[in-house]
Amino acid sequence: MSIPETIQPVEHPQPLPDGRPLPAPVVAYVRAVDRISGASGLFAMYLVWAMIAILTYAAVMKAFFLPSIWTVEMAQFVMVAYFTLGGAWSLREEEHVRMDLLYSGLRVKAKARTDLFTGLAMIAFLVMLQIGGIASLVYSFEFWERGFSAWRPYIWPVKVAINIGLFLTLLQAIAIWFKDWAKLRGAPIA
Repeated sequence: MSIPETIQPVEHPQPLPDGRPLPAPVVAYVRAVDRISGASGLFAMYLVWAMIAILTYAAVMKAFFLPSIWTVEMAQFVMVAYFTLGGAWSLREEEHVRMDLLYSGLRVKAKARTDLFTGLAMIAFLVMLQIGGIASLVYSFEFWERGFSAWRPYIWPVKVAINIGLFLTLLQAIAIWFKDWAKLRGAPIA
């Protein structure tokens, strides 16, 4: 049985002969985070099927029986978990939106320098999002926050998923920053 492609580490070119590799703990961190991001992406992929099942159930119940009050919100919660838990995988695979107008014409080292700068901005943004997410999660637990619909579900489960997804995306952004640093040094992490 082979490992699915989504959880295998991303392949990179071999190190250049003149490059100095990063310290072994940094390389181990990058490889571990790549594997975790692959696993979270695989899990997120299956959440789409859960959402489809929930929405199919809702359609059948509405067409033939009494409509359910919980299905639309539950599908929304699953969708939030899907896109937050898939964020790290999206970064790892470079499947995110990128403006390549100027970037695509740069050389490898110029791209690495640009990525180091923009990577720090992304990491700072993700740290701020994580701080806000944790504050929102604490509030949700403190006051047992509930939704405003007739179903009135507790909100903390979706906020836990958001915070896990943000944390994994932050770890992957740091790993990508290390990969860019290694490229700049002439020894890409394979």
